[in-house]
Amino acid sequence: MLPAGKSLFLSLRNVYETLAVSAPTVVDAYRGKLTAKTCDERLENWASRVIRNAEILLTVRGRENMQPGVTYVLMSNHQSHYDVAVLYYVLGGNVRMVAKKELFDLPLFGRAIKDAGFISVDRGNTEKAIASLAGAKAHLARGTHLWIAPEGTRSPSGDLLPFKKGGFHIALDMKMPVLPITIRGTREVLRANAMRSRPGVEVELTIHAPIDMNDFQGMDRRSARDALMERVRTAIASVL
Repeated sequence: MLPAGKSLFLSLRNVYETLAVSAPTVVDAYRGKLTAKTCDERLENWASRVIRNAEILLTVRGRENMQPGVTYVLMSNHQSHYDVAVLYYVLGGNVRMVAKKELFDLPLFGRAIKDAGFISVDRGNTEKAIASLAGAKAHLARGTHLWIAPEGTRSPSGDLLPFKKGGFHIALDMKMPVLPITIRGTREVLRANAMRSRPGVEVELTIHAPIDMNDFQGMDRRSARDALMERVRTAIASVL
């Protein structure tokens, strides 16, 4: 049974938390003093405050599947804006995400996520999207995990949408293991295109076994991509 009541105040409170972490990030970048460590710490602190404000009751399964010292391409379903806070709360700040370019146009917030190293992707232009994703390789090479929601947008129904292909090319090119992740429950906190957040919702995050890119050796490019997409989709869907 869901907790009763949705709150516009809660949504606005977490918008404030987001702006509060964005402002000093922009200032530090302008002064040339922004570091990856600072961004990591701010992302972790922001996630903790958002989770606490929303009183999310979080259960995590499969932590053992994420090994220390290994860099992953993280791929999850996407149901809510709260997915971002949940992922940073569980996985830590050493993650950068691929986000639609419209977010980078937002005042203050857009500049902050750009300066923090997030990757802008134009979903309406395949060539530009692939070119933007190429920039994500630098983060992987530095040991920063890359989070991609292969659906490309939040699912209104909670069912998995068709997957975009760009992120799978990155994983194959970099030979980085892909870590499928399933998020359940955030849609009940705040649904796609909704304004009011519901506090006290039970949320589950499942980290599945990593997928080794060596499994696709000997395949042609398209076959390897399609096989990887199918394995990721099967893993995410297995506990939805």
